[in-house]
Amino acid sequence: MIRKQKTSLKNAVIVNAVSKYAKVLVNLVYTAILARILSPEDYGIVAVITVFTTFFALFSDMGLSTAVIQNKLLTNDEINDIFSFTIYLGVGLAIFFCLFSFPLSAFYDDRVYISAGMLLSVALLFNTLNMIPNALLMKERQFVLVAVRTIAITVIGAIVTIICAVSGLKYYSVVTNSILTAVLTYFANIRGLSLKFHIRIRRSSIKKVWGFSMFQFGFNIVNYFSRNLDNLLIGKFMGSGDLGYYDKAYKLMQYPTSNLTHVITPALHPILSDYQDNKEYIYKKYILIVRFLCMAGVFVSSYCFFASEEIITLLYGPGWENSVICFSWLSISIWAQMITSSSGAIFQSLGDTKRMFIVGGINAFINVLCIVLGVLKGDIVYVAMSVGICYNIHFLSTYVALIHFSFEKSFIKFLFELKKEFCVGIFLAISVRAFRFSIEGIFLSAALKFLYLGLVFLVMLLITKDYLFLIKLIGPISHKMESKSEGKRFSDTH
Repeated sequence: MIRKQKTSLKNAVIVNAVSKYAKVLVNLVYTAILARILSPEDYGIVAVITVFTTFFALFSDMGLSTAVIQNKLLTNDEINDIFSFTIYLGVGLAIFFCLFSFPLSAFYDDRVYISAGMLLSVALLFNTLNMIPNALLMKERQFVLVAVRTIAITVIGAIVTIICAVSGLKYYSVVTNSILTAVLTYFANIRGLSLKFHIRIRRSSIKKVWGFSMFQFGFNIVNYFSRNLDNLLIGKFMGSGDLGYYDKAYKLMQYPTSNLTHVITPALHPILSDYQDNKEYIYKKYILIVRFLCMAGVFVSSYCFFASEEIITLLYGPGWENSVICFSWLSISIWAQMITSSSGAIFQSLGDTKRMFIVGGINAFINVLCIVLGVLKGDIVYVAMSVGICYNIHFLSTYVALIHFSFEKSFIKFLFELKKEFCVGIFLAISVRAFRFSIEGIFLSAALKFLYLGLVFLVMLLITKDYLFLIKLIGPISHKMESKSEGKRFSDTH
């Protein structure tokens, strides 16, 4: 197996940041080009079938990857058993998804789902095979290797997809991207790992991680349905066109969450799981991350709501106007999602996946209720409004469970820790409502709104003295102090 690297949380975040933002840049260019080639209907078809491939992908992992990272006592033979299990599982899921494409086609009354589904079963197979290799790389803190791999494959996939789209392959170009990235990622990850396939798998190896993984798997299933019910219902009752508009707005809303929060969260579980018996240490580290995410989130959320028309037009061009109001409503939840999306890694680090599963069930019920109410209105705007409100409610339910029950601390005191960031967010919202100017030119309007809101944000950082927190968080002096402190705490707890 690859040798474990000594990497601090801060260095891991920096490496992930470089990887993520390079990927963001490539994806923004790639998406902007595709949006001018493909139609909303094309995206609607891909959105529907992606819902189901994502669902099958949940079975491809079953929480085993996070369990491999969490369990520090697994032997090489046991890891090979788990890897072999995922191979059998991947082949079975790929075959089943091919067959599933026929009833899916009948449900949506469109035979295009048969061919697209069969092709995507290849991506499903390789994504399944990739679970354990990727988990091992993260467990051994090979963040640089994963970052280089991610950037290279993203660029290759984007170039091939654009070529396919220009050649007239329509939605098949996006399907090609999924297959290519899955295959390339697997072969890039497997290099350097001494994984071996076992024809016979010992049940004891699976049982060793099943107690942790079954609640993680249950959470993933529940979270999947609550996150994808909107696409399923819109595709069925409003058509692929409306789904294309909504899906574009929804995915754009997810960009800040997936490309800022997910710079941090991949490093949280592999590193903080080493301190799983020291709740106080994990809490002190995590509260700094929550404050930073809240600070960044209130600005991003405010700007996306403020400049929703400019952002949609600049990225997707003309013809996507119906996505604007959906994006503005969805953007009110960006700040909450940026914070709550980091909570899963903390539940995992504490070994408390059972409580994470319970919270996921509560949030899923809230999601389903809000989405159904929006769909009953028969308008994607109401769906977006309901989903935006829903994700804000998730913040409360998630952190009551994490702070009060898992960390055994006061939830009110936790909120008090965020008082400065909340004040900044409230003042930003007031500033957005107070803006009454009309600016000619989409690019100029987007830039001036950013400068206006950025100035307000900086003034509030000075007033609340939150800038001192940022300096302390990223400053080189604090980094040295943190390294010494971590070494002392580690020696105290081992």
